[in-house]
Formats: sequence, C-alpha cells, structure tokens
Amino acid sequence: MWFFIDLNESTACIRHRTTSISSNTTLFVSCRSVYVVCDQPCLVQSIIRHITPENFYVVPADDATLNTTVADKRALVINRLSGAVTCDYGGDWTPCGEQMTIYGILGTIRLISGLVLVVVTERTVVGQLNKQLIFSLDNAATIQYSRSLTHLTEAQIRMHKEYLEMVMQVLTTPGLYFSYTYDITHTLQRLQDFSPDFLVKPMYLRAESRFVWNGHLLHELSRQLVSGAEAAGAKFLLPLMHGFVSIRGLELGGDQRRVTVAVVSRRSTERAGTRLYARGVDSDGRVANFVETEQILESVWGITSFVQIRGSIPLFWTQLPNLRYKPPPTLLAHEDHKAAFLRHLDLEVIDYGQLVCVSLIDQHGAEGQLAQAFKQNMDAINRPVRYEAFDFHAECRKLRWDRLNILIDRLQPDIEEFSLKRDGTLVSQQYTVIRTNCIDCLDRTNVVQYMLANTCLLAALKKHTMLRPGEEAPYFFEDALKNMWADNADMLSTQYSGTGALKTDFTRTGKRTRQGMIKDGINSITLMWLVDAIDLFLGQYKVSSDEGVLTKSPLEVNRGWKYITFPLILCVAIAMFCANVITPSEYTSGSMMWLLFWGSMCGVTFSMIMYYGHEFVDAPRLSAIYKSYRSRSSLDGVAR
Repeated sequence: MWFFIDLNESTACIRHRTTSISSNTTLFVSCRSVYVVCDQPCLVQSIIRHITPENFYVVPADDATLNTTVADKRALVINRLSGAVTCDYGGDWTPCGEQMTIYGILGTIRLISGLVLVVVTERTVVGQLNKQLIFSLDNAATIQYSRSLTHLTEAQIRMHKEYLEMVMQVLTTPGLYFSYTYDITHTLQRLQDFSPDFLVKPMYLRAESRFVWNGHLLHELSRQLVSGAEAAGAKFLLPLMHGFVSIRGLELGGDQRRVTVAVVSRRSTERAGTRLYARGVDSDGRVANFVETEQILESVWGITSFVQIRGSIPLFWTQLPNLRYKPPPTLLAHEDHKAAFLRHLDLEVIDYGQLVCVSLIDQHGAEGQLAQAFKQNMDAINRPVRYEAFDFHAECRKLRWDRLNILIDRLQPDIEEFSLKRDGTLVSQQYTVIRTNCIDCLDRTNVVQYMLANTCLLAALKKHTMLRPGEEAPYFFEDALKNMWADNADMLSTQYSGTGALKTDFTRTGKRTRQGMIKDGINSITLMWLVDAIDLFLGQYKVSSDEGVLTKSPLEVNRGWKYITFPLILCVAIAMFCANVITPSEYTSGSMMWLLFWGSMCGVTFSMIMYYGHEFVDAPRLSAIYKSYRSRSSLDGVAR
C-alpha cells in the first residue's frame, strides 16, 4: 500500500535557477500519491525512492546522464517513525504515483513536526577540476517524516512553516556547490598531504568540517552509518560547500598553451552570520566571515594552487545595527582580547603555516580604535606572523587606485604557490598564506586579493613557460580573470551582506568609476539579513518539538513599550506642530509658545528614537552571537 502525501503540507520545493542537467524523469501521477525516482552520482549514481507509511527507500540505479553504472545495489531504508537508518538489498518495485528526480541527500533537520528530509532535486555543472565534475545546487526539496501536521496546534503549524522557510532561505542563497568524486572543501595542498587510507573514507567524513554547510543536517543520518552493513549507506550522503566556484578554459595561443583557471572560495561555518550581526572573534578564536579562497591553474605542465584567506578582525567588537546608516564599530572593554587573539592566530598557523596579516582598515576615525588595538596585539605576540597595515581609503583617495601597487610590492616576497607536475612530482609548496581584512572583509579585501592572485598567476605562467620571455598575457585572458574575481566578490558579498560587492567596477575594468560609486550607495541601502536561517541550518539553534505549547518559541517576539509609544508621540507632535503653523490667522505669544512646545516634543522624541535605535530594528531571534553581543555591549554601555 502506497502512502498518500499532501504535497501542500509535507513537501516543499525551492528553486532559484533555471539551468540544470536534463534528467530522464518520468511522471506517474495517481491522485496525491508520490513515487520518487532520484538520480545521484555520489558514489551512487541514481536513486529510486519509495515512500510508504513506515519507510523511505533510497535505491541506487544507473545514471545515463553521466554514463555510469552502479555495482552496489544496496538500498538506504529510513524509518519514518523512529528515524532509524539501515542498508539492505532492495527489490524491484513497480513505479506508481508521482516520480521526482533527486541528485543527493543533504541530510535531515528536526523541526516542530519532527524530522524533515532534505534532498537535491536539480543540479548544474560548473566545470571540471582535475577532470572531476563540480556541480552547483539549483533545486532542493524538504519532505517531512511526519505524515501530516494534525498533531500540532495552529500556532505550532505557523511556527513550523516559518522554520521550514528559514531552511529554504539558506538553500536558495546562491553559491552552494558539491561534487561526487572531488573533495572541494580541501585545497590541493591539503589533499596532497592526506594518506591513502584517509582518501578512501566517505566524502562527508573526509571533508573539511569548517566548510561543510550541511554538517548539522548530515549528523542524524551519518551517526547511524559509521560501521557494519550500514556503512554502505554513507555513499548516499552529500556534503555541501558554500561560497563560490568559477572554472574557465582559456587559451594563450595554441593547444599547448591552453589552460584552465578556477577560483574556489569556501565560507566557514564557524561563527557564520551576516554583516553587522557577526563581527570579530569568539572565545575559541573563530572569526566572523572567514573565507578561504584558492586560485587553481591547470595546464599541460601540471597544476598550481594559490591560497588566500580573509576574516574579521580577531578582537571582541560589535557594530550592531540601529537607525543610523553606518553604526560605528565598538571594542568591548570587558573581554580578554589577547587570549582570543592568540587562539585565532594559533589556529591559522596550524591550518596554513606562516601568516602575513594585511589590515586595510582606516588608521583614523571610526575604524582607528580597531586599527590601534589590532597593531598592539600583533606587536605583543611571538608567532610566525607578520603584520602589514595599509590605510586603503587614505592611500587610494581621489580614485588613486595605482597606489595599491605599493602594497603589492611589499607583499611580493610572500606570494607563494603549491605546484605539481603532470606526473605527480611535487615542485613547490605554499608555506606562507596572506590573510587580508577590512571592516566587512568584502570590498577592500576583494580588490587586494584579486591583485595578489593576478600577480601570482602571471608569475606562474612565466615560471612554467606558458608565457614566453617578455610576453604579456593577452587582454582577453586578463579580462576573464578580472570577471571571475569580480563574480567571486559579488557572490561573497551577497552571502554576507545581502547585496553585490562594492568596488567591483575596479576589479572588472581596472579603474574606479563614479557610476560604480553610485551603485555602491544603492547596494548599501538594500541589505538583508539571514542570521536566523543560518543559525537554524547550521544547528546553532535546535528546535524543540514542544515549542508553542510547553515552552515559548523565540519566534514569538514581544516589542517593548518604546516601539509603539515613541513613534506615536512623534506622529502626534508633528501633526500638532503643523496644525499650529497652518491654522492661526496671526501669530501671538501663545501660539508661538505652542509652536516651541510641539517643536521641542518632535526633537526630543526623535532623539529618543535614535538613542534607542536598536529597539526599532528587526533583530535576529535565534542568533546566539547577537544575544551575547547585546548582553555584553550593555555591560560596556555601548548597546545604543
């Protein structure tokens, strides 16, 4: 007996792009019943998923699109009542109901109704790295273990759907990537250092946990698939990377000078968040907006890699949004900055080796306090770390972008690459990594990282004789590279701030334009925040099944009295002030006193609204980072 699913309640699909790999999807529709065929080459190629009242059955099958055949026919069986996962040999089921093609299992997440299965339903080939296909996530779907929502109250159903929308919000954020045969969460140098035993582990187990964005979703399934017969089910689980991937084949002239250039950016899940809400460092040394960016060059000679990193200034500081256009950054006084600063640098040295920390923030003004504290902490440490301060805005004022070459020249001795010949011979390793930051680690950082990457790439082309002595790279080659890095900047900015990057006109054209400055102003006004969705998706907040009944849900927000009172008083004061300006036939001392009174009321009320500005801004409800910052900022007297 097949289970009938209410698609309006139990299934939710997400779509944000239209380009996808075609699939041999056949639809069999019978009332509202669902029979799912899914196609996933994650060590398995295709999957036929059967839904019964008791179980989900995930069965591997051949993938005609990638021309692959599956030898191991064991199915993944997920019990919908207990959540237990087993591997068994499936039988031949006759298709019935509706079919849906999927390309991987992203895991499960526990919401108010219970567990929800998250799967990939559409993919796009981005390109090939080391002859392995890289895909972007185009469509995903969530399917509930629970067969209905009748066991929930109306308030719980509303909250459950809101949580489900948060999951979808993350999955519709551009820049989610995966590969079935290549571990894109690791750099080439890390992959080279791994032992053969490590490389035979399932993809989700050997992936770099910092860059696996569905690690929380995979936990429920993976903990049951670690040993014995069930270990075969690990082939169905697909790790997701969040960031940016661009791969382009370019010609320098002739077949022997054809190269492939790739830019891969990996966003960290540690202290993940969005602009203004996620800043600085935590007590474990993890910083906000940490991104590892790798530029890869493939040619007939071999393959090279150049890695850079970015991350928020590793101090305890906040920039909580209020009604001001750009709230000033503020250091938290009651925190152990030195301990967290050292922990962060120790982690980076372990992961990357020697560091060059490039700070692009202003040395004066609102950012000056951070700049001074950053330098003081750098001067007090004894680590293989060098500090380079470059006041980007002061040095490049009046559109003097040529002055960036001063910084690049200073960093030239620290630009290293990892390189392998075609026969696998190791030629060089990257022992020094450049860490760049500004306030957001977006716009200024993007420009400098592009210039460093361009310098390294051109040097590699000459070093490996892809460019002849005295020959310059053709204009279309440099133009393609500029556009790749500008796309990278836009993607990372969209993920962190909700808008495309500022200053990308310089990255794309090599010069800063006034039209680009106007576009920057528009982008800055249209910021959006995904803090709650990210916290839910990454498991920073875990939903309880009794929310809305036995415990209060954080989604239920009660505004303070100021939220209603002050705006109401301001509206009344403005109305009375205007009435006292318009209605009198002549102004007397009494009418002037009333004008003065209502004008004063307007000014005082407006000042109070600005003073308590953070209470009039929509704030994250699930974010532990935001709540801890608000409490600690209040102790320092800077919350407002």
